[in-house]
Amino acid sequence: MRCVIARFPFDLTRSGVLESMKGVRPEQVVGESVTIGRRTYPAKQVGQVITGQDRRDFSAGEVLRAMTQLGFTCRSLPRSSTPPHDVSPLQQASAMPGIW
Repeated sequence: MRCVIARFPFDLTRSGVLESMKGVRPEQVVGESVTIGRRTYPAKQVGQVITGQDRRDFSAGEVLRAMTQLGFTCRSLPRSSTPPHDVSPLQQASAMPGIW
């Protein structure tokens, strides 16, 4: 499959991604993730390994789109929940950590 990551075209295959990620130890997942085999990797780590580019050059969304099209399980960041409506702005501000 041909995809563009950080303005560069790549021809990626499912088997090629599996081979590239073989033996790569997953880093701690904090945000977006891709499950490859039995391991879950941060999306940026996968993008760096399969493209050879610096992580700052592409977004996690670009990697997630490509990996989803190849059939891998991808997870995005959970949407932030909105604060309850019955909490006043003063109560919400006082619950936030501050520097005193």
